[in-house]
Amino acid sequence: QVQLLESGGGLVQAGGSLRLSCATSGLTSGSYAMGWFRQAPGKEREFVAAVDWWSARSTYYADSVKGRFTISRDNAKNTVYLQMDSLKPEDTAVYFCAAKLGGHRSTSYEYAFWGQGTQVTVSL
Repeated sequence: QVQLLESGGGLVQAGGSLRLSCATSGLTSGSYAMGWFRQAPGKEREFVAAVDWWSARSTYYADSVKGRFTISRDNAKNTVYLQMDSLKPEDTAVYFCAAKLGGHRSTSYEYAFWGQGTQVTVSL
């Protein structure tokens, strides 16, 4: 059974930082791209970042977070991270991690496995 469990969300002031973690289990093949998505109230879920399984340097970001967020993965720990710096109020959302076989994509429907989400709130 595949499980993805996010943690690390919370309340932070604008300009601050948070690090989200996504602990995975059951992804036995190892060939999974990992992505982070977010969904703000009244908005559609949107792509934030992704990392391919074959190289931790194969990372991809939405324009809105490029230069502020960093995705990384530790395959030995089966964990993916999202370091979020210089946070803005518009980053407020529920953040989800997701997994898909093969290479990364920025479209949520291509990800087969999802966590339950963790709330990130950025205040002024």
